[in-house]
Amino acid sequence: MQAIIFDCDGVLVDTERDGHRVAFNRAFQKKGLDVEWGVALYGELLKISGGKERMKHYFNRTAWPHGIGDRDMFIREMHKLKTDLFMQLIESGELALRPGVTRLVDEAINEGILLAVCSTSNERSVNLIVEKMLGSKRRVFFGAILAGDVVKAKKPDPEIYNLAVKRLNLEPRRCVVIEDSFNGMLAAKAAGLPCVITTNGYTLDEDFTQADLVVPELGDPPNVNVDIQKLEKICEK
Repeated sequence: MQAIIFDCDGVLVDTERDGHRVAFNRAFQKKGLDVEWGVALYGELLKISGGKERMKHYFNRTAWPHGIGDRDMFIREMHKLKTDLFMQLIESGELALRPGVTRLVDEAINEGILLAVCSTSNERSVNLIVEKMLGSKRRVFFGAILAGDVVKAKKPDPEIYNLAVKRLNLEPRRCVVIEDSFNGMLAAKAAGLPCVITTNGYTLDEDFTQADLVVPELGDPPNVNVDIQKLEKICEK
């Protein structure tokens, strides 16, 4: 096995319900908008990849705030504010890494296996999660952190995974992607990459029949669901 490629939101950190959703709502409040995304609504909106795309979809479906001229500029400004608020959540320590993430990263480092992140989230927030929550000593072992608008098409399009394979000079069958969503799985498989799914509350009922392995979490002792040996066997299939 050459590399483990992680998605970020829902994989490294269970960020969606108590992270991004909260940051979106705080941004709406700061702008004086009568908008609040509840847990169930946000679960529906997660079917749209990317925060800016999610807001556009929502406002197109409901109504745009009164007085908005340049909609694209409005979305960019809202997303920047939301990202700032999300980063404050990370800095404050309100969110934690999911079980097994640190353990699996350390196993990979010890085995000389390359690490990478491919996420549709904002590049600033993804880098902060890796740097602050995994630590700078682990960060240096990540060959690439690809996020945000580094590609034109977002998941389920495989572009971001194809870019990672090309940039890191990897053989797709010798890598494993760890994802948490149907769109993420489709992107990984379309790029020819084996895919492990670690579910969360928003993705538990999605169709993961194409995945190579589905687990509720990576797990820490004594409940380890995914380790380096298991990933190597997936690569050998």
